[in-house]
Amino acid sequence: MINMDTGKVIKILENTKERTKVLIELDGKINPAINYNYITGNIKINDIVLLNTTAVDLNLGTGGYHFIIYNFSYLYKGSKREGHIIKCRYHPLQLRVLAAEEEGSPYHNIFADFNTLNRFPVIVGTLHSMLAPTVATIKYIDENIKIAYIMTDAASLPIYFSDSVYELKAKGLLDTTITVGHAFGGDIETVTIYNGIIAAKHIAHCDIAIVTMGPGIVGTSTPYGFTGIEQGYILDIINDLGGIPIGIPRLSFADSRERHKGISHHSLTVFGKVMKTRCDLILPTLDKNRAKYIYEQLENLKINNKHNIIEVSGNILYKVIKKHNLNFNTMGRGFFDDPDFFITCGAAGLYGYGRININN
Repeated sequence: MINMDTGKVIKILENTKERTKVLIELDGKINPAINYNYITGNIKINDIVLLNTTAVDLNLGTGGYHFIIYNFSYLYKGSKREGHIIKCRYHPLQLRVLAAEEEGSPYHNIFADFNTLNRFPVIVGTLHSMLAPTVATIKYIDENIKIAYIMTDAASLPIYFSDSVYELKAKGLLDTTITVGHAFGGDIETVTIYNGIIAAKHIAHCDIAIVTMGPGIVGTSTPYGFTGIEQGYILDIINDLGGIPIGIPRLSFADSRERHKGISHHSLTVFGKVMKTRCDLILPTLDKNRAKYIYEQLENLKINNKHNIIEVSGNILYKVIKKHNLNFNTMGRGFFDDPDFFITCGAAGLYGYGRININN
């Protein structure tokens, strides 16, 4: 069920081509809200709007935002955009995109004639917060490396919700965005994750790609009930396509939940049970006690036999943060609150950079 209410726009906080952040007066209270301009049109102060208040009513992790469904003060008829692929199909807010692989696309034959990724490296994470430290590390090493971010539809569907993507693009750290499945708003749209990965190499001509969901992972405290489970079959897909699959484990010693201590039960499930092929699984260099804890976790599930366990120092991230002036955050924790989580991403970026074939 959807919780809906009407409110009045009292302030514009931020306005880009794709989204507008506003303050809404609702039942005598002031609440932040997001308007997606390509879906509900432009918005201004004093507009009366219909809001989806469900997530905030449930105290879920949407950053405290309501979402604007309709603007009573402005009838948006949309624009004549190309493409006939529908995302969010059969939903009241379904929208059309020009998918790179559809028949009317100039890139259609690239997919029809595809043969191999030819050892194209693809780093796959789970949480959206893994994106920025991984990307920034690669660009710190070589600013000329072209990086694609492939966003899946396991969390936020509009890429416009991600402040991180806006920041990375503004700082020149991210070259191309690709949204796959029902996710939308990337520089390139594709129907499937297979074609999203192919597009990163053969359309965007990037040197490396990073795959994660958008903001908003879903978990249920059950072995297979989390949307990050997609990491396993995406790494298998990279093998199928002839790429180099590089996995980032979710690793933390700051999370208060026992199931996420060391390598999270999410990652243990993905690498121990879900994956059917082999990948390069990256671990950071840690102190003796923490390393012992992690290797015992891997050995208990025989993950060390199933994958290539590669240890890389991620301490380069301290220099990365200083150079690019970035503030990382995951689950409400910043870099110095949970350094092991972010250093793991930096280690994956460093290793991924080493697998790039610059002559390919």
